[in-house]
Amino acid sequence: MSTAEIRARFLAHFEAAGHSVVPSASLLLDDPNLLFVNAGMVPFKPYFLGQETPPYDRATSVQKCIRTPDIEEVGKTTRHGTFFEMCGNFSFGDYFKEGAIELAWDLVTKPVADGGWGFAEDKLYPSILDGDDEALHLWKKVTGLPDDRIARLGPKENYWSMGVPGPGGPCSEILIDRGPAYGADGDFSAEDRYLEFWNLVFMQDELSAVRSKEDFDIAGSLPKKNIDTGMGLERVAFLLQGKENMYEIDVMFPVIEKAQELTGRRYGADHGDDVRFRVVADHVRSSMMLIADGVTPGNEARGYVLRRLLRRAVRSMRLLGYEDPCLPELLPVSRDKMGETYTDLHADWDRIARVAFAEEEVFRKTLQAGTQIFDLAATEVKEQQRTVLPGDKAFALHDTYGFPIDLTLEMASEAGLTVDEDGFRQLMAEQRERAKADARAKKGQHADTSVYRGILDANGPTEWLAYETLETESRPLALLKEGAAVSSLANGEIGELVLDRTPFYAESGGQVADAGIIEFDGGRLEVLDVQRPVRGLVVHQVRVVDGELVSTGSATGGAVLHAQVDPEWRTGARQAHSGTHVVHAALREVLGPSALQSGSYNRPGYLRLDFGWLSSLTPEQLHQIELVSNNALRADLPVSWDYMTLSEAKDWGALALFGETYDDQKVRVVEIGGPWSRELCGGTHVDHSSQIGTVVVTGESSVGSGNRRIEALTGVEGFAYLARERDVVAQLSTLLKAQPDDIVGRVSDLVDRLKQSEKEIEKVRLGQLLAAAGDLAAGAADVGGVRVVAHRVDGAGGGDVRTLCLDVRARLVADRPGVVVIIGVQDGKISVVAAVNAAANERGISANALVRAVAPYIDGRGGGKDDVAQGGGSDATRVDEALAAVTAAVAESAG
Repeated sequence: MSTAEIRARFLAHFEAAGHSVVPSASLLLDDPNLLFVNAGMVPFKPYFLGQETPPYDRATSVQKCIRTPDIEEVGKTTRHGTFFEMCGNFSFGDYFKEGAIELAWDLVTKPVADGGWGFAEDKLYPSILDGDDEALHLWKKVTGLPDDRIARLGPKENYWSMGVPGPGGPCSEILIDRGPAYGADGDFSAEDRYLEFWNLVFMQDELSAVRSKEDFDIAGSLPKKNIDTGMGLERVAFLLQGKENMYEIDVMFPVIEKAQELTGRRYGADHGDDVRFRVVADHVRSSMMLIADGVTPGNEARGYVLRRLLRRAVRSMRLLGYEDPCLPELLPVSRDKMGETYTDLHADWDRIARVAFAEEEVFRKTLQAGTQIFDLAATEVKEQQRTVLPGDKAFALHDTYGFPIDLTLEMASEAGLTVDEDGFRQLMAEQRERAKADARAKKGQHADTSVYRGILDANGPTEWLAYETLETESRPLALLKEGAAVSSLANGEIGELVLDRTPFYAESGGQVADAGIIEFDGGRLEVLDVQRPVRGLVVHQVRVVDGELVSTGSATGGAVLHAQVDPEWRTGARQAHSGTHVVHAALREVLGPSALQSGSYNRPGYLRLDFGWLSSLTPEQLHQIELVSNNALRADLPVSWDYMTLSEAKDWGALALFGETYDDQKVRVVEIGGPWSRELCGGTHVDHSSQIGTVVVTGESSVGSGNRRIEALTGVEGFAYLARERDVVAQLSTLLKAQPDDIVGRVSDLVDRLKQSEKEIEKVRLGQLLAAAGDLAAGAADVGGVRVVAHRVDGAGGGDVRTLCLDVRARLVADRPGVVVIIGVQDGKISVVAAVNAAANERGISANALVRAVAPYIDGRGGGKDDVAQGGGSDATRVDEALAAVTAAVAESAG
């Protein structure tokens, strides 16, 4: 049974049982605790935490997931994979244990002809949390299995929590017996023998403290009991396809087959090669899916994970003997298989391929540079007559230069060296522990939204009128300070105010919150920020600027407040947000459809837009983007919006931002000029494009590998920027006594004349320097029969010092030993060059040794060959001592 068929049967089974089919969310969610979605329940987490009200009682999904802690274990075992798909069914206060068990068992054991998976019941073993007698009874009731066919496991295996206070509960797993070849009878700790492929979580407990997976306090029962299940699609696929592991299933093994073709190696012939083939299959697919969801390679967070995956895939192919670019060969194979389900891979292929192939090219250059750095490190080790490359050197190659440890080991062996792997592993472990500590610290970023949830449950959602009006008469629902309810806010204090209705836009979608005031009888509040801590509730951060605000504690009691958005602020915000859409459309028109927005920020009069692109834009491209944008403004394109389902919006061609989450029940689509710009967006906008006023592109820059940023001004701010540039041009016209159109030519002439003058000055200075060479050669001291010039030159840099030193040596009599050491001091930096003629070399005098003799006096270092060497330093206070050291060193060598 194909993987696509397994997925389809899963969704059809639960849809027939009344579940809403929810499309997979992006791998990127706005969650401070997660780099990526790592489980099927993550998009539903706000419902389980009580932060939001679910729009359905029961749901099912096949969710894209990425897990990164065990990247280095991928391929070594058959259980570790980076990208995977998690099939799940979820109940929010609807059915519970019995329903979950019935639905799972039915699908797993139902004959293939009837739409099931057809697993043999005599191979299946349910497991329960030891002591969960209710689950034991229900499994026996639903399946008819005897006690000895139901495994009782401890909390390490069969209790679930998110690692923080909140919901938790016991689990039941469905295990399959793969036979005695994989382990002993009844040994449920032998994961290969009794393989778990579906986990049913019975979310019933409220946890007040979670110290570890097996150490927590249960404060009580949840008010609503929920079901969260997770079934690994790849695991079921290799079981149903009769394969040994996930790497051999129909959507992954074609990549291994292609890798075999390219390398001439054979999968299954050598364990080391098998690991590399699996790494290639996993990492190629994982990288592709990450790029498809908007990740670009970088040195931090998500970008760093993607970079590691791509580089490990390339490195593995190299270790398999293939040194040509491999991703152009392998990535299309994965696209063709995964694209059967994820059709966006085909539509967005140009961008995906460009990002991946460029990263491989960068890594190939990194390998070249890393090889040079390795050679230096290896030479240093050999000079010290050692045979082991230190762990910190290997770690630096890996961490700083992206040089894989496997390559370091391979090259060390070729150089007759070994590597301190224990030291390297220790440094890697310390780095991982720092990352884990950082992740643990971030766990505290789960904001306690219970107080907001209580306000929402008591009063219902805020009547949000930001699209309709700039002012409302509103009643206060709650007054908070530092997360707790307060009775009042005095003059000058800052707190949070919840109203029954509001005209203020809450920050979202890259648009900052509205500014304005809220007036009440006897006082006034300045609105500093507006947020939605839970869906449906709008919270205003306010400062009391006049009077004292007293809480009524009721939505019906107390005075009515007047909420007023600053109209100038809103006008500027609308111009900037609509301008962002216009620039995005212009960008795609100029660069092509693969130039997709990956993030944005806009405030009144200003916008910035991040987009996936691999190279800086030319001035001509920036000019063209600005021209297309302003032509759209001049065309006075109509701006409109409508609501529809997410699938309808995508069918209509609306663009959705990477990493954003959207409600499939209803999304807002904003159009500017019909299909020219059609995006999912909840921001405020102008009514016609001409109301944006102007778009002035002010800059373009890099924000990470494969990501660029355009910045622009709109409205009055854009005109003000142009006015400032006009003033600069006017001032230059006056200074240069030229018309504006002639300024560029006049400045160009001035620059040329300045360069010519600098060349003439350089000729004079060099002539003076060389003239001194004759005097220095004539004044050479005799040290044991060796002519020695040791001289200090102030104001001379490295190039001048070298030129002077070599010129002086050339003026010394060739058949007599001659030594020249020049030390230059310029802007606090010291340059030293030593030059020795052949006759001095025959006397055993080395330029390299002379530079090393000087180095301690100038706090420097250096080296080179026997005839010419150079170095640098930072301490100019002992230059005279350094020069004296030259004479002493020559005397010792000559003696």
